[in-house]
Amino acid sequence: MIVNPFVTIVIAVVMGYFIGSISTAYIVTRLKTGKDIRKLGGGNVGGLNTYKEVGPVSALFVTLIDIGKGAAAAAISHWMLHLNEPYTLIAIASAVVGHSWMVWLRFSGGKGMAVVVGSLLIIMPVYGYTWELGIIIAFVVMIFLLTRNVALSLGIGLMALPFLFWLSGTHSGLLVIWYIVIAVIAAVKFTPTALKALSKNKNIKDYIKGH
Repeated sequence: MIVNPFVTIVIAVVMGYFIGSISTAYIVTRLKTGKDIRKLGGGNVGGLNTYKEVGPVSALFVTLIDIGKGAAAAAISHWMLHLNEPYTLIAIASAVVGHSWMVWLRFSGGKGMAVVVGSLLIIMPVYGYTWELGIIIAFVVMIFLLTRNVALSLGIGLMALPFLFWLSGTHSGLLVIWYIVIAVIAAVKFTPTALKALSKNKNIKDYIKGH
């Protein structure tokens, strides 16, 4: 602990938020093209939109840094601030919120998927949930093989986390609650994309019927 438990927790939450708020996709796109990533493609401030609008090399860099943000929030909270599991999870959730609603970009942002992935790679082995991590990865890969859509696969994976973890047999109520919070954030961020996709499909169906 730095000063006392309460102050340390506050530091961890603030630290998590500002680490998450590092606008990797925005910065890389600005440097590479001079454009605002929020005005390109789907407007998402993340690796997938960077891949579509800027290129694979830039997207890889953005994705790795965003994964690193989640890993950093988890590692700093656990090893540097010596926080217990509940407070480490709160700090990580704060990082996901920071990535999803970045203060520097007027509270726009990405979907938080890479940040969650980075944090899971740290906390699950640390807390002895390596097997459960494998289950989650296998589930996401299975969805990807069925849909061939990275964003959709990760989105479904994030929203299914509470059920996957509970069904794995490790009935940690704390982690299930944390996963529910992350799943809610994912659902909020994915809803506009899903509605847009449904709208496009409806327009296509109407066009087919009219012809």
